[in-house]
Amino acid sequence: MKATIYHNPRCSKSRAALALLTEAGADVHIIEYLKTPPTRDALVALLDRAHLTPRDALRTTEPEAKALKQADDAHILDAMVQHPILIERPIVETAKGVLIARPPERVHELL
Repeated sequence: MKATIYHNPRCSKSRAALALLTEAGADVHIIEYLKTPPTRDALVALLDRAHLTPRDALRTTEPEAKALKQADDAHILDAMVQHPILIERPIVETAKGVLIARPPERVHELL
């Protein structure tokens, strides 16, 4: 099975999700999204496939998120593209779907 993970190697949840995918034998494509952020269109497509709104995928614990409390989806998306740290992690994609793997064990839903 092929899987893609939007990964931050400094995040314990992201590392745990990657380990679960690897242990399950998945062929994992790792995208370090802080180094290679998704385009706005790619992010929209990913969130659509996950049935998430931009607000659902917003990492609210980041300082940059405070300015987005009243923002609409378009502004949140723009902020995520400009500051990819605002994208909740890890996002995992397989042929079965897309989800935010929090907790990391959620990856089993896609295997």
